[in-house]
Amino acid sequence: MTAYEPQPTGTPGADGYDAVVLAGGAARRLGGADKPGVRVGGRALLDRVLAACADAGTTVVVAGPRPTARPVTWAHEDPPGGGPVAALDAGLRHTDAEHVVVLSADLPFLEPATVRRLLGALRTGGAEGALLTDTGGRDQPLVAAYRVSALRRELGALTHEHGGLTGLPLRRLTAALELTRVSDPVASFDCDTWDDIAAARARIREHGHVLDEWISAAKDELGIDLDVDTTLLLDLARDAAHGVARPAAPLTTFLVGYAAGRAGGGPEVVAEATRKAVALALRWADEAAAADAESGAGKSPDSADSPDAG
Repeated sequence: MTAYEPQPTGTPGADGYDAVVLAGGAARRLGGADKPGVRVGGRALLDRVLAACADAGTTVVVAGPRPTARPVTWAHEDPPGGGPVAALDAGLRHTDAEHVVVLSADLPFLEPATVRRLLGALRTGGAEGALLTDTGGRDQPLVAAYRVSALRRELGALTHEHGGLTGLPLRRLTAALELTRVSDPVASFDCDTWDDIAAARARIREHGHVLDEWISAAKDELGIDLDVDTTLLLDLARDAAHGVARPAAPLTTFLVGYAAGRAGGGPEVVAEATRKAVALALRWADEAAAADAESGAGKSPDSADSPDAG
């Protein structure tokens, strides 16, 4: 293993990547509950993971089909319940990119930026895989990016050695790969128990996270894939509430969204509509302040200072 210090990276390279999400398993520590369907912040754990790899060329989920927030390809190991190595092999059969991101379906805090970091670590070095480590420094091979050729090579070797892949632990696969580590204690947090679920739900309600979590959940629910300047929108709501009236804040932001939609949408269109509404709210507030000042001085804007005043 070699160490890797995260560096800023852009979007994935021109060759793209595929994603394989392992969403099977018995979830015994959750009493057999449907773990991928457990909701954290109003979204199923599986949907939260799918949002983090939304720009993958192909996303394969190894599990029984279910409703998801975005389309995926479904696969299953044969026989069912064959374990993570067999499940990974089944997922890879539906991919054709050079690189693949392999994820478990119980990662509530995985973000697209973490996926980009893993891909960046893989592409800038000579390793065959880049995986996250958790708070204890333990490897998380199901939060990782791999060279597909290396995975297929070792899967073939294991199949030849054992006569199949059923029941093999994942470490038998990763032990043969040249890997590099990326530290991210938050993104590597997984939900194995109900205590883990409770901790994840509590964290997203904290002040520093709740707004971003709500926006992400709302975009998933509404089928919106649009990144906008939320600070600009919040400033608009503040200016409308303080400069006009409190009910003006939600109504104005709704009108901005409607206008942006009519104009074709997109971040630039939303920003332009927001700027116009902010300018209007500020003009409105300035006029109100001027009127209040003149009223306090015992004058009316239509009396002593009026050109028609005699």
